[in-house]
Amino acid sequence: MTSKESNEKTTDRSLGNFAAVKTSIANGDAEEVKARLEGNALDKLEKDYLIDLARLSGNAEMVGIIEAVPVSD
Repeated sequence: MTSKESNEKTTDRSLGNFAAVKTSIANGDAEEVKARLEGNALDKLEKDYLIDLARLSGNAEMVGIIEAVPVSD
């Protein structure tokens, strides 16, 4: 496997996980959001977007879960 292929697979997995987190927020599934974000860091822009999405859903618990996720450097 080349370095490029490895990076593409990582990006695909990351994008897939981000999409799944967004879907879980839309479905109001706080436990799924927590499980998918556990042990991960988010880009500041991604984190802000997910917080806004959670606020729009009106789920304070989910907002707290996302706010607790560290921001990557």
